[in-house]
This record gives sequence, structure tokens and C-alpha cells, in this order.
Amino acid sequence: MAAEKSDVSLAEEIKQQANEAFKANKFSQAIDLYTKAIELNGESAVYWANRAFAHAKLEEYGSAIQDASKAVEIDPKYSKGYYRRGAAYLSMGKFKEALKDFQQVKRLCPNDPDASKKLKECEKAVMKLKFEEAISVPTSEQRSVAESIDFRTIEVEPQYAGARLEGDVLTLDFVKNIMDDFKNQKLLHKRYAFQIVLQTREILMALPSLVDINVPDGKHFTICGDVHGQFYDLLNIFELNGLPSEENPYLFNGDFVDRGSFSVEVILTLFAFKCMSPSAIHLSRGNHESKNMNKIYGFEGEVRSKLSDKFVELFAEVFCYLPLAHVIKKKIFVVHGGLFSTDGVKLSDIRAIDRFCEPPEEGLMCEILWSDPQPNPGRGPSKRGVGLSFGQDVTKRFLKDNNLDLVVRSHEVKDEGYEIDHDGKLITVFSAPNYCDQMGNKGAFIRFEAPSMEPKIVTFSAVPHPDVKPMAYASNFLRMFS
Repeated sequence: MAAEKSDVSLAEEIKQQANEAFKANKFSQAIDLYTKAIELNGESAVYWANRAFAHAKLEEYGSAIQDASKAVEIDPKYSKGYYRRGAAYLSMGKFKEALKDFQQVKRLCPNDPDASKKLKECEKAVMKLKFEEAISVPTSEQRSVAESIDFRTIEVEPQYAGARLEGDVLTLDFVKNIMDDFKNQKLLHKRYAFQIVLQTREILMALPSLVDINVPDGKHFTICGDVHGQFYDLLNIFELNGLPSEENPYLFNGDFVDRGSFSVEVILTLFAFKCMSPSAIHLSRGNHESKNMNKIYGFEGEVRSKLSDKFVELFAEVFCYLPLAHVIKKKIFVVHGGLFSTDGVKLSDIRAIDRFCEPPEEGLMCEILWSDPQPNPGRGPSKRGVGLSFGQDVTKRFLKDNNLDLVVRSHEVKDEGYEIDHDGKLITVFSAPNYCDQMGNKGAFIRFEAPSMEPKIVTFSAVPHPDVKPMAYASNFLRMFS
């Protein structure tokens, strides 16, 4: 039944409020307001498409696709609905689905130069993808790029003015010099970059998929969430909480790269500390430590610009060696994303995951990297379009089954840098403040002191960085939508 006139006018007022919230980068608030407008008048394609855009801003691409699909169902000639859905498909790396939507936008708006430009870029992306698929080597036949590199044969020219290292053992002075150079936007010599990445590979290869970490009584341990290429905020974490060392150990919980345009500096710094002292810093894989994400969100382009094509392959290989989960002092379970689509998953199942691959689209490894908590009990579809959403009951059963006390995960931007959910049994920690230079959020990290291991959360604000915009190295096509 059509909405009553008073409902229609009230819905329009609420839509205007939602638009204002959106302009102020308050995307969650905008979604709530668009939802209220839709409840009053669900026959407006504009409301659904606008809510799709707000979901996309929060990286909830699954929800964006659903809303945009509803918009074009209501009005098959509403070009913006296809546009929003195409952009969401693109953000998930689904180029072929995106192409269909942009072709429809062009049909509906044949004289729109913007629609023509985006269609052309999308066609180029699909052609490139087809070419890459055509020349790709089956996984079973792929050879390790790392084994073809001998960093010791690479000469460091006398005129190179950056950090230098004598021998093969990374020292604290060398790592500090690297960070100083990076802070001043100087690049590291490829010889040392190869050395850091190759030595990190050797360390990571030897680790299990789930790593157990002990924290002796009287000692402490720090967990950080997503950093996303925000190098200057990483330096601020070290200012606030000290450099990684055996006495001051850290776990960085995935998504070191992409989005932010200092991802090379972040990953080389973290890997350098790992080489220097493997027990000083632990690293978990996030959903952005993958070829598909790096191709779209900037890391691949940044590596090509600052290092070389060979490093693109090398990082892709080394990311596959990152562990998927950590258990701290037998009580705290740490993963990037979240929990699972079935009950009864044991820590032994996670240890048994063959992680040396690109993340699959389903199964335990996918869910570890992609899932999110939800306020409602049970399980639901993922707002992202990958993984799932899981409720408090799922968290409590998993903890009980594995004799654990707490889940710590990252993966989601939070206004205060953290959020405590599921009756205190789950903490989200996110360490990229003012994410993408627009979200206005704080960052956070969590310190645990043994033996109590009570979480102490420290929040911090963004610090200035050089004028290089987020996504500066992303594909031209995706930058059009960011």
C-alpha cells in the first residue's frame, strides 16, 4: 500500500537530516535516519540508494549491494541505483558484476561524460583481469619468488644517503634510522628492503597458524588493531607506549596496509622489528593482506612506485605466511575479523588450517579474516558481503568450548578506537585514527598486565602527516568513488 501523505512528507524531512549527517561523515547516524525514512516510505528508490552509499562509506558493501538492488527494483530506470551497486561490487573486487551495472548506467545516461568515463575505466579493469587470468600459473606450479632473490648480491651505492647496515643482523639502531628516514619521506635501499622481507618470511614460515603467547607474571602485552598505512600514527603509538622489545611486546592484529598511503613504511617497520626480535612483535593476517585487496586499495600501486614489481610478488607471498590467530596466556583469543558459521570450532581446528594461500571465499580462514560481531543472538549475513555476523551467544559458546575468557578482534572502525560487546566478552580495537583522513575516529590499543590480564584501553587522536592523500596509489578507477 502506498505511504500516507503525512508519512511521505515526514520521510522526506528525515531524509534531509540523513543527508546532513552524511555530509558530516556521520555515516552510521545517516544509515539510522535513512532507515527511518524507508520505514515511513519504502517506495522511494532515492532513500535506498542513499543508504547504500552510506553503507559503502562504512565498507559494508554487502548491505550496499542489497540496498542498491532494492532501489533499481523499485525504479528500473534509476541510474544512481546501478551506479551505487556497481561501485560496491568494484570495492569487493567483483569487476565483472560492476561492469554490468556501469553498462546499464551508460544506457540510461548516454550523454553523461562521467558515466562514459567510469564505464571505460571498468572495461579496462575487466580486460586487465582477463589478461592476468589468462597468463596466471596454477597454484601447484607456482614457484617462490623469494627463492629467486639473493639480497647479498645487491650493491648499496656510495651516494645512497639513507640507513645502512653492516652484515645480516638487524640492529635497533638500524631500525630507528629506518623510521627516521621514513618520517622524512626517504626511501629505503632495495637491498635492505629485500633483506627485511626475506628474513621475515623465514621467521613466519616456521610459525603455526595459531600462535600461543605467554606473558610472565609482572610483565605486560599490547594489542593494536588496523593501522592501514597510517605510518605517522604508528610512530605515535610507539611514542605513547614504547618501541617493541622483549620487555615491551606487541601484537599487530592485521590490516597493516592499504587505504593509507604510507603502507610500505608501515610494513617495512613492522617486519624490521620482527627480524630484530621475533618475540618483541607478533603479526596477524588481516583481510587486507591479500592480492585482491592490495590490487584495489593502494598497496600494490604504492609498492610498484616506491620499490619494484618484484616486491609486489614478494609481499603477496610473505602475507600468506602470516599466522591467522593468537592465544595469549591461554585465555585471550585474538583474530582480525571474528568467529565462525558453525559451533564446535576448537583451537586445534585453527592450528590445522593450511594458511599458505590467498584467502578463500568461505570456511574457517575466510571467517577469521572477515566476520563481525552483531548485537542480536545467533548468526546473520555479513554487512560486508563476505564472512558472517555473529552474536553474543556464539561468542560465549566458543569461549566456553575452548576454556578462554575473551575475544579481541579488529577489522571495524570505531568512534572511540574500540568497542566492548557481548557482555564484555569481545573487544574490537582499531588503531588508525581519523581513518582515511575523514572518519574523525580515535585510535586505540589494549595493554594487558599479567597475571590478571585485565584489559587497559588507551585511546589517541590522529597526528599530522605529509600531504599525501589516502588511496593516492589506488587504481584510478577506485579513486573515482572514494
